[in-house]
Amino acid sequence: MKSHILIGAASSGSGKTTFTLGLLKALRKRGYAVQPFKCGPDYIDTQHHALAAGQPSVNLDTWLASEEHVQQLYSRYGAESDISVTEGVMGLFDGYDGMHGSSAEIAKLLHIPVVLILNARSMAYSAAPILYGYKHFHPSIRIAGVVFNQVAGESHYSYLQQACKDAGVESLGYLPKRSDIEIPSRHLGLTLEENFRFDAFTDRIADLIEEFVDVDRLLQLASLELEVQSDKKASSQATIQSLGNAREAKNRENYQNNPSIIRIAVAKDEAFNFTYYENIRRLEALGKVTYFSPLRDTALPAETDFVYLPGGYPEFFLPTLSNNISMLQSIETYVRAGGKLLAECGGMMYLCRTITGMDGIKHPMAGILEQDATMDGMKLHLGYRSLTYKDIPLRGHEFHYSRLTNALPSVTIQYNAKNTATGTALIRYKNVIAGYTHLYWGEQNILDLWK
Repeated sequence: MKSHILIGAASSGSGKTTFTLGLLKALRKRGYAVQPFKCGPDYIDTQHHALAAGQPSVNLDTWLASEEHVQQLYSRYGAESDISVTEGVMGLFDGYDGMHGSSAEIAKLLHIPVVLILNARSMAYSAAPILYGYKHFHPSIRIAGVVFNQVAGESHYSYLQQACKDAGVESLGYLPKRSDIEIPSRHLGLTLEENFRFDAFTDRIADLIEEFVDVDRLLQLASLELEVQSDKKASSQATIQSLGNAREAKNRENYQNNPSIIRIAVAKDEAFNFTYYENIRRLEALGKVTYFSPLRDTALPAETDFVYLPGGYPEFFLPTLSNNISMLQSIETYVRAGGKLLAECGGMMYLCRTITGMDGIKHPMAGILEQDATMDGMKLHLGYRSLTYKDIPLRGHEFHYSRLTNALPSVTIQYNAKNTATGTALIRYKNVIAGYTHLYWGEQNILDLWK
């Protein structure tokens, strides 16, 4: 037996992340090996999944990657687990174009049963038509059951149970109204709350799930019997897996046969941590990855061949980043000497002359890019991005509140999911490639950009 489940919802704000974190923790405390996944391009929820499950969380996104790649990721990372738990994104059927790119598309592609999270705060029997609609809207999406959130008590839940019975959807339980299981602001992030204790937070949710949700029944509904598959389906799955295995073997061969191993330095600390797990795996296949902290270290790792500065929260650590002059000088020396460097979002801001914080104070930074970043007039910039640079097609995701002043010109045009040009720049200076877009290169060699 192998189990898997996708946690979906009718809309954002229903409690998917709260329930997912609690379920991951509850299953882990039961002794299960749990593999977390996240639908879509989110690089914050995956960090929290990893803390709750004790395993890295992997993004499943059919905009960023091919369907074959998504299938291969799901097969590879879920192979050693007892249960795979995937958190959806937005509402179950919300995608960049109708259902395309949605959690439902992932559930269909990977044949994952869905547990729906429904916010019942201002709802009782009216849940029935909503559940009936989700059950019957798309025949290939299996709604295994529902968990209600924000339930006032047993009396309230009895109305919801009647709604489930009449809609033909199994109720698996509920989470009661509790202010101590509300997740802090997404922009601030869980790790930035000084008084926020993540383990205690997920323990509280896990305890409530064990008390009010039928976890044993959920696991039964999530189980897949190992049935004899048709030759066509078995052949298709074997092909997908063999392609993935061949790619991994080729990467290992390139690494092992390379007499001069590429030395890759990746920024990783509280200020820079927005990464896709599979991106790092790709880098590990290309060379030796070493991590460094722009907050605390005094210089880049010795003899570095490639530097990756991912996004994160530099705006919350501006004095520390600015005062670490030796690190700033180390990066500047590396770039002036022609070193290859990729900087995304917060990493790009770090390379600017200055960053103006939310308090209006301007802090000197690396000064490598002759432009400035500011948090003044904060406005969310969000969406998928596609671009081509050096005849290499790239895809990624943009998510930030800052903006650039005196911005450098872009070397290419970026487009959104509707194929409309955006003002998002990709900047090239010496061997620095930088921009706001968080690129995904799970199927590519990102170093080809410097050929």
